[in-house]
Amino acid sequence: MTPGTGDRAAGTSMTSRRSVIAQPDRPPPLPGGRVLIVSNRLPVTARVERGVIRTYQSAGGLAAGLRQLALHWPVVWFGWQGLAGELDTETGEIPGPGEGNRTISIPLTQQEVCGFYRRYCNSVLWPILHRRMDEAHHDPEDWQTYCAVNERYAETVLRHLQPGDRVWVHDYHLFLVPRFLRERRPTVPVAFFLHTPFPEPEVFREIPESRELLEGMLGADVLGFHTEAYRENFLRAVRAQGWTVEGSSVRVGRRHACVRVHPMGVDAESFARLAADPEVLAVVDWIRANGGAILLGVDRLDYIKGIPERLLAFERLLQEHPELRGRVSLLQVAVPSREELGAYRRLREYVEGLVLRINYTYARAGWTPVDYLHGSVDLNTLVALYRAADVMVITSLRDGLNLVAKEFIATRTDGDGVLILSEFAGAAAELEAALRVDPNDVDELARAYYRALTMPEAERRRRMRELRRAIEANSVLDWAADFMERLPAAGDLALPEAAVAGVAGFDAAGPEAFGPETRKARQAGT
Repeated sequence: MTPGTGDRAAGTSMTSRRSVIAQPDRPPPLPGGRVLIVSNRLPVTARVERGVIRTYQSAGGLAAGLRQLALHWPVVWFGWQGLAGELDTETGEIPGPGEGNRTISIPLTQQEVCGFYRRYCNSVLWPILHRRMDEAHHDPEDWQTYCAVNERYAETVLRHLQPGDRVWVHDYHLFLVPRFLRERRPTVPVAFFLHTPFPEPEVFREIPESRELLEGMLGADVLGFHTEAYRENFLRAVRAQGWTVEGSSVRVGRRHACVRVHPMGVDAESFARLAADPEVLAVVDWIRANGGAILLGVDRLDYIKGIPERLLAFERLLQEHPELRGRVSLLQVAVPSREELGAYRRLREYVEGLVLRINYTYARAGWTPVDYLHGSVDLNTLVALYRAADVMVITSLRDGLNLVAKEFIATRTDGDGVLILSEFAGAAAELEAALRVDPNDVDELARAYYRALTMPEAERRRRMRELRRAIEANSVLDWAADFMERLPAAGDLALPEAAVAGVAGFDAAGPEAFGPETRKARQAGT
């Protein structure tokens, strides 16, 4: 997650500076044709300002990572641009990243934004994928909207499909798109990557439409997950639903869907360049001007991120180590997220209440224990924060990967700094030199803070060397190139459907059928 530009917390004076990110030295190999990237959001976001529609680069790790690929591959990117209703009623093109590349905007009505995105994606799929069934709220009508939006995405992609294209579908918003594509063009190569965790089968079955979602994913030729645990959970889930699992693949009719582990990387070279920029280093000096140690948290304000646990552990640290009062601060950037949902509003109230309590109890003249920024920061300021921090704290209660951990490491070309990393973040499987913690244990987390703050320099540098080797071995370009190399280019897209009967792996007359007519029949209860 890379926070985007936007309003920062009131009272801060951090200055927005120009970005100096350069293109990577080593582009990935060309894939042999176009790559059609399909995601919920485009790499650009449209906003209405004084009656004029303006576009900005989208925030988020997925958008930032794939934007780099578009500088080197022929890419067409499909997604929603962020507008709803009468301002976004037709499919249209927006200039995309990379020379000659395009983005295709898929329109959503306000009703679809509410039913598909806010409710089904964010109030059913998101909480259950992160094992927060207590936050899940299901409405059958939202499922119908989810199906309709996924079908529109697939149909839009098919209208732009050319021989030689590969299609790469991303994340839980579009679970059904691979199957819709497969049913209509059985020979088109389709990949799917899930950026969230895939939970245990008994948890995934809490989604009433869990089987349909598995069927949708199995329309892909190659499926990718961040960790071995996520892949194993997925294979167990499909096996429990009757599919045959053969090693790391699933038999779907006459074909096999390959299931792989591909943890996403970051563009470490670009982060390193930015971290060395004199303007960024000047901001680092400004942040560190008070001379105290800095614990840093950078997260969307989401209940999976463990921000309350982080604050409670910091409070415990100050209670148990009074000698640290006035000498260490926690700087928390909380990027606003999904504030239309009650769970997120309640979380914000709780977090800000904890911040007030800690500051009221321990603040003294010239020292505030918790510096809290509710808002976004620009990329240059974010990198300056990474460089200024003594300790990066990631306390996710459940997290698909957590790219912030890798971004922090990429900026530490000085070879210093300590990473505290939740064992429940997917990145923990790769970043073994981090101080790994159970964020649910406040005492353990407070001890990790103290250990990080008092760690000898030699140990800090040894751990950072190991962490940097880990991220340099798997950049975002390596991740994408390796994944897409598993997917052959499309052949003759005009091949008659009758000539490839059974290739899709879904018998239109059988129980696995999930085309639009069958879906309507299911909805009607027939």
